[in-house]
Amino acid sequence: MSKEKCVLAYSGGLDTSALIPYMMEKYGYEIVTVLVDVGHMKDVEGLRQRALTAGAVESVVVDAKEEFVTGYAFEALKANALYENKYPLHSALSRPLIAKKMVETAHKYGAKTVAHGCTAKGNDQVRIDVSVRCLDPSVKVLGPAREWGMTRPELLDYLAARGINLPLTKKNPYSIDENLWGRAIECGELEDPWTAAPSDAFAFTTNPEDAPDEAVELVVGFSQGIPVSLDGQPMGPVELVEKIDSTAGATGFGRIDMVENRRVGIKSREVYEAAGPLSLIMAHSALEDLTLTRELQHYKYSVGQRMTELIYDGLWFSPLADCLRVFIDESQKHVSGDVRLRYYKGTCNVVGRRSPNSLYVDALATYGSGDTFSHQSAVGFIELWGLPVEVYARRHQGLM
Repeated sequence: MSKEKCVLAYSGGLDTSALIPYMMEKYGYEIVTVLVDVGHMKDVEGLRQRALTAGAVESVVVDAKEEFVTGYAFEALKANALYENKYPLHSALSRPLIAKKMVETAHKYGAKTVAHGCTAKGNDQVRIDVSVRCLDPSVKVLGPAREWGMTRPELLDYLAARGINLPLTKKNPYSIDENLWGRAIECGELEDPWTAAPSDAFAFTTNPEDAPDEAVELVVGFSQGIPVSLDGQPMGPVELVEKIDSTAGATGFGRIDMVENRRVGIKSREVYEAAGPLSLIMAHSALEDLTLTRELQHYKYSVGQRMTELIYDGLWFSPLADCLRVFIDESQKHVSGDVRLRYYKGTCNVVGRRSPNSLYVDALATYGSGDTFSHQSAVGFIELWGLPVEVYARRHQGLM
């Protein structure tokens, strides 16, 4: 009689590698791993073989880079999504996609259970657990790393004791999560919020002090809120994100060091590298300045903030998120044009923007000749606009 299968979200790292024999021994499952490639994964075939070496009966690799960028990262970009106005949600955006692929793999292999390597203190356990329940409530979700209590050295010893020798060491002090939308660095000395992040923590960005002495400019082209070109050259979504990320990162731009409020109720010191996403959000927001009406722009800001919170909190597949995405998509119909960004030693500034749908009218904005704005109308407008507060003041100051 065949054993029950469990689909494990696999990264190739120490925790998920150790989970394979752990779940085989503790629960008696046959383990099918699924590695979802959302960018910056090296030697994917080697990672697949690592899962088999650790005892998996099957190891599945899903190339989801383009789906991640177009279906998740760019959807967040349209909302200008920055959690606590700093973090572009690179981990939070990949988790619902990973959960989706876990469920699809479970259906394919007839598994009723899925598992992940998230810890009890992290946000990702919330995102994956809730996403799976949204997609298929009949699938059971396990998070064994929340219960085993083993340290990194103990995990390596655990694998070695079972004759599983993997190219993993006890030396790396950091926990790293990276994809096309950014890189997160945690643990080690970074846990002290007073300690500056050491240079060896960074991989995607140049130290601003060592960046080139000349400014670098990029022109990002958008069509209905989606970036489609760089410097006038049409470009696919994955290539565009990679190109702007590497170009901007080389100037020292894109480092984030913050104390973040996690969904599980604790504050955590987080260090990120996200030159590309931060550049694109800055450019997209500048184009909206030019193309959205005041009322729509101000209201969309609150919608974008709510959407950001839903993504961070693991509610990508919720009914509210579905409805907000419809509003955001509608708001993007005229957000097309170009934005010029200038980078210099860790900074990025918008220095130009243009659009065929621009609501900026020279004849109305100018203070020079050719001004067509009705100055006389301003007097009557101000009188009526301030009438309610004037009546209030008169009443309560005994003037009427």
